[in-house]
Amino acid sequence: MTTETTNEAQLGWLALHLTDGLGPKRIFAAVEKLGAAEAVFRSPLTALEATGMPAISAQALFDGSSRRKAEEEWKRTLEVGAKILTPGDGSYPERLLEIYDPPPVLWCLGDAQLLSRPGIAIVGTRHPSVYGSGMARQLARDLAARGLVILSGMARGVDSHAHEGALEAKGLTAAVWGTGVDVIYPKENKKLAENILAGGGAILSEFAMGTFPAPQNFPIRNRVLSGISVGVLVVEAGENSGTRITARCALEQNRDVFAVPGNVTNKNSWGPNTLIKQGAKLTATWEDVWEDLPTDVRLKVEELRELSGGQRGENESQVEGGASAYQAALVLPPHETAVLAGLRADEATQLDELIEALAPELSSSEIFAALFELELAGRVRQMPGKNYVKCF
Repeated sequence: MTTETTNEAQLGWLALHLTDGLGPKRIFAAVEKLGAAEAVFRSPLTALEATGMPAISAQALFDGSSRRKAEEEWKRTLEVGAKILTPGDGSYPERLLEIYDPPPVLWCLGDAQLLSRPGIAIVGTRHPSVYGSGMARQLARDLAARGLVILSGMARGVDSHAHEGALEAKGLTAAVWGTGVDVIYPKENKKLAENILAGGGAILSEFAMGTFPAPQNFPIRNRVLSGISVGVLVVEAGENSGTRITARCALEQNRDVFAVPGNVTNKNSWGPNTLIKQGAKLTATWEDVWEDLPTDVRLKVEELRELSGGQRGENESQVEGGASAYQAALVLPPHETAVLAGLRADEATQLDELIEALAPELSSSEIFAALFELELAGRVRQMPGKNYVKCF
């Protein structure tokens, strides 16, 4: 293990983090009293105990067992190509230091620098409606196309759609996990994780390597997701959804909260509709988010876009009037126009129903061909059971 000052400091934070009996508040208090994280390796037992940590924690640090655990964890981290971020090093997200209990250590795969860029967390239910899925993708696409990092938890449902929307716009997205960065959860999102990293994004966790998806980890994770963002956007969430925790964390952390209104008969509309009644910004388009961001945040996003050569990605467009950045107006062949007109964005249409409705003017083969072309163009999405929806 190298003894360079920076690595010793990071190793000190890591040793404290892996020591039983120490949480974020005690760790930060200990570092403040000792003067530096690496001081835990050279402090006498009495000095460690004087920081207020439990005797068993001080003993583990004093006898070297915590350092050995840290060195082993460091090695495992490097083996998977991840990096460790700690307060004081250049890659640790500054916004996280503003919250009540910032994580002393973060594990990161991918580009850690983007974590300091302005980002919007998009969260919601694991079982969204067609409307909720579409809104998550649309808003993520439009916001990512304008330079904001899209943050989410890579859970099933709204989270996954948000990441995918950002990737469709060739934008940046980061996933905050409730597992170790070497434990993909859910497993079916393995390809999504690979795409996030391939697209220049990042995967972040405050949990050590190998940490399995224990239920209690995800509420803990949510404060990091909201803390790293400049605002949280809730798409769909039920009354007892974990998304409520993220929204509450955002309010406590003085972050902006946005919410997409939903059908009052849909149980997953309870969360965003209640947040709107409590003062969250009603959100229908990317402009509703953009216009409510602090001026310094918008200036920072524009500055970063200029430094990176302007707009990111060929899918970004200058669509006026709040239309989707991803759905610039294109002239379509008549049979594709007819099929698109026969589909809805908020409700799936079964293929047989579509064929029956269009039978007077189009043959089934023309409908199949049109659906294929529209899917390739990103204007139509196929759902299970040969159901189709129009993309927003």
